[in-house]
Amino acid sequence: MSAATNFPVEWQQVSLRELHAGGVGSLDPRNFPEERFEYYSIPAYQEAAKPLVVSGRDIQSQKLLIPHSCLLFGKLNPRVEKVWNVKSKAPLRRLASTEWMPIVPVEKLDQDFGYYLLRSEWVMPIAKGLVSGSTPSRERVEPKAFYDISVPLPPRAEQESIAGVLSLLDRSIHKQSELLKELANLKRAAMRELFTRGLRGEPQKDTEIGPVPESWEIARLDSVASVRAGTSFPPALQGKNHGDLPFYKVSDMNLADNEVEMHAATNWIDRTELDDLRAKPFPPETIIFPKVGGALHTNKKRLLTVESLVDNNIMGVTVLDREYCLPKYLFGWFQTINLSSIANAGPLPSINSSQLYELKVPIPSVEDQREIVTILDAIDRKIALHRQKRAVLEELFKALLHKLMTGEIRVADLDLSAVESHHAPHQAA
Repeated sequence: MSAATNFPVEWQQVSLRELHAGGVGSLDPRNFPEERFEYYSIPAYQEAAKPLVVSGRDIQSQKLLIPHSCLLFGKLNPRVEKVWNVKSKAPLRRLASTEWMPIVPVEKLDQDFGYYLLRSEWVMPIAKGLVSGSTPSRERVEPKAFYDISVPLPPRAEQESIAGVLSLLDRSIHKQSELLKELANLKRAAMRELFTRGLRGEPQKDTEIGPVPESWEIARLDSVASVRAGTSFPPALQGKNHGDLPFYKVSDMNLADNEVEMHAATNWIDRTELDDLRAKPFPPETIIFPKVGGALHTNKKRLLTVESLVDNNIMGVTVLDREYCLPKYLFGWFQTINLSSIANAGPLPSINSSQLYELKVPIPSVEDQREIVTILDAIDRKIALHRQKRAVLEELFKALLHKLMTGEIRVADLDLSAVESHHAPHQAA
């Protein structure tokens, strides 16, 4: 397949088949019902990239019997990239789903280099084109064509150096992801404490939404904010990149890069068109979230930073009196609410304004609201910082994965001090 070219002359050109030592068998675990296996399934990879430990009786079909070290390339739905670098130390036999294509590295292939090679442009985009299947989600890579893919192979020492650089970046990206998880947990804990115990150590009173400080009020949402859906999105705006007002769709909410602000609308509208659409913009600091379908269950909520239009699959909540309730305080409280729990049930769940108006909101003094907002803003800034760091590292990884795998950049030419500083351990503040 597609002979590899444009790499240093001292590198070899080989097929993936030449890098596979074989030695993979098959086994029906139902014949060993009491034995416990390490099981490398597609769902286990997608959830945490960790194998399950499962009894043979619980695995219902023939599986691959793999060695303790190998590479697995997912052949099912290759648009969703799946490459597993298996390095097991468990004293169990290892089974893999037949939806994986294994490569047991030959002696001249460093396994970690092989892992990045499978993720590189030499393999991944080619494999995505070697598919058959009735629907995109059921497409599978054709194994014979996959193993025929031609790739470059540097000398073993250079493979190890390349893998070392890419592994360092991978670990740095993982470290940022772990810090983001810690900060998300910190924010959830902070919101739970702030919206139930407050800031002053006041005695608590029991209310219909649980205990809150004695000085706080409990208000129905309809006394705090107005609620309405957005405007039907006209197809003529699809991809329009200029105008006075951004027009957000549900898909734009998925692209937002943090939990506080919306950025980079993909569609715009001129103010002169508002009358034709019978549309009324939402003011800045309106809380928005999906109101229907599967998007509702993502529980995504955003705070508009500028006057904006949103489509009619989005609900907007706008504070009525900012001297009574600060929009960012209400937004913080909204982040603690699972809206799908109050939605209409059915094949297409939805939420409407009457359901939202019945929500009860804890209302402290504006001074306390302002302090709560300050605390949550500080955590959000920290989250945004680590998201930015992770994004920079991910872009660097993509660039180096290509350049190192083509020999355009050699490891000896790299200054890795900046990457190593990203990977240095530190605590999330």
